[in-house]
Amino acid sequence: MDTLYATAMNNYINSYNHHSVQPSFDRTHVNCHDFDPTPMSDQDPSPSVVAEGDGSDNQDHYDSVLKFLNQMLMEEDDLQEKPCMYNECLALQVEAAEKSLYDVLVNNHPASSQEQNLFPACQKIPLDYSAGPTSSEGSSNNFSTVSLIDNGGYHNLNSSRKRSPSGEELRDAKLAMISEVDSDQPEPYEEDLLLYDHEPQWFSSSELGKKMNESSKRGRPRGKKNTITQEIVVDLRDLLTQCAQAITNNNPTSVCDVLKKIQPHCTPYGDSTERLAHYFVKAIEARLAGNGAEIYRAYKLKKISAAQILRAHHSYMMACPFHRMSNILANGSIEKLSRGKQKLHIIDFGILYGFQWPCFIKNLSMRPGGPPMLQITGIDLPQPGFRPAERVEETGNRLAKYCKRFNVPFKYNGIAMKWDEIRIEDLKIDKNELTVVNSINRLRNIHDETVVESSPRDSVLQLIRQINPDMFVLGILNGTHNAPFLLNRFREALFHFSTLFDMFDNTTDRQSEHRFLYEQEVFGREVMNVVACEGTTRVERPETYKQWQSRNVRAGFRQVPMLRDKVEEVTSKVRMNYHKDFLVDEDGKWMLQGWKGRVLYACSLWKPA
Repeated sequence: MDTLYATAMNNYINSYNHHSVQPSFDRTHVNCHDFDPTPMSDQDPSPSVVAEGDGSDNQDHYDSVLKFLNQMLMEEDDLQEKPCMYNECLALQVEAAEKSLYDVLVNNHPASSQEQNLFPACQKIPLDYSAGPTSSEGSSNNFSTVSLIDNGGYHNLNSSRKRSPSGEELRDAKLAMISEVDSDQPEPYEEDLLLYDHEPQWFSSSELGKKMNESSKRGRPRGKKNTITQEIVVDLRDLLTQCAQAITNNNPTSVCDVLKKIQPHCTPYGDSTERLAHYFVKAIEARLAGNGAEIYRAYKLKKISAAQILRAHHSYMMACPFHRMSNILANGSIEKLSRGKQKLHIIDFGILYGFQWPCFIKNLSMRPGGPPMLQITGIDLPQPGFRPAERVEETGNRLAKYCKRFNVPFKYNGIAMKWDEIRIEDLKIDKNELTVVNSINRLRNIHDETVVESSPRDSVLQLIRQINPDMFVLGILNGTHNAPFLLNRFREALFHFSTLFDMFDNTTDRQSEHRFLYEQEVFGREVMNVVACEGTTRVERPETYKQWQSRNVRAGFRQVPMLRDKVEEVTSKVRMNYHKDFLVDEDGKWMLQGWKGRVLYACSLWKPA
């Protein structure tokens, strides 16, 4: 299967290289299986893609990313076994937070300030939704509940039992606590409220096809299709919001009633709104059950390999321009700044698999007079186990091979640790080199001042200021779903993910298994974290570009203008090669990208003030 996929991608890249621009994706659906399986020679890349004219300034070498990914899938067998690097490193953050929660639950360790507010909007879990209101003593709302949080501590737990600090034991502790409080209650609302299993589900290609066919057969009633669709769009969003309101008001009966109305329209194989509702309902259920962090952490399990997610990520990159266009602006700005320099040091916060750099390396190799000495410091979060830097080092090895192939002198420094704990001496900075700091769409996963009083997010910016770079390239996910209160956060997340699901629905075939996998492993996982996790276990914390503007200025940076030719190149490529509803705009020296008028991503350039 992987060999067929790799040879198919090779042929796709070959056809890609013989076009003056990328093949147009301005059509209703893109099916990533539509490859001619004819193999192509695995020699050096063909002439690069040129958008306008023949100058190197207009070459983004996007074929290099496709070849880089293809080579990984062909040569690295362990990608079939390892979990995705992104899922794994974020899950480790949640696991560490769960460990400190366990210390509070079992070991009676004092809770830190951030631990005292892990579930601020869901302090009571109803024990029996299906039974409706009951006459329970001491309950003003007339339903049986158990208090989870009181003055930072947890109650009704048999502390004499010794347990190891694992997710499974933590779940057992929670269940024991619930059963101790009211052991004569009926089974907790399994059939009425929990409409889906809480464990993540994965399917083979054949199973996925069966599921999609079953879903299409039991779809909406036939008739006035457009009218029904519009009604469902409005109703589902409103009903989901009603669910969040009922949770906030501690009204379990209302939650149960609303979820019953939503359930017939939830499926991960339907239209964009049905898929959206499916993942939000799962997150609501997980929040009510109190196991959102466990489910989020379970995504790192090896049932889905890194290779599968990388193929799904490729499908996403072909369907939408967001990542590619951010890289065009970032790489073009760095390349122009480094002209005439002999040494270039890029410090990349959030390097992951290094997909940003093959295009840049290939462009450097074509520089008149030869390429400069390139050093990349690749920074990411540590992985579980005894070798926390293993995956970051693997990225460096891949980039080293790529640089050797194109005769670019190269050094690599891999760092895997919490970003706010990095010291400037760890970065191996040489005063005689041009230094650039790069971070694209990853700083949102660093905690802010709403979680920890001494904001790790600001600490990272202070470190970057201390580096005193010649340029700081910042790309961000533009989001407003980081409110401390559930209802506000839920509403904003609903708008945000509605846009993403709608974008995928208009650019990718609904039957695509890559689309299903990406929605499940990326969108669904993020929804789970935003809705069902609190405190240190909530790592999806985006801010708007205007909030980042203020944060950067406070940290001692000044914004610099974007390169006009790069902004025009991005605008032209999006207009010619992608769906008409994608947008590119500018506001206050930020390049904005979005879908149907909603800004989803933003990119900007900075220097120390």
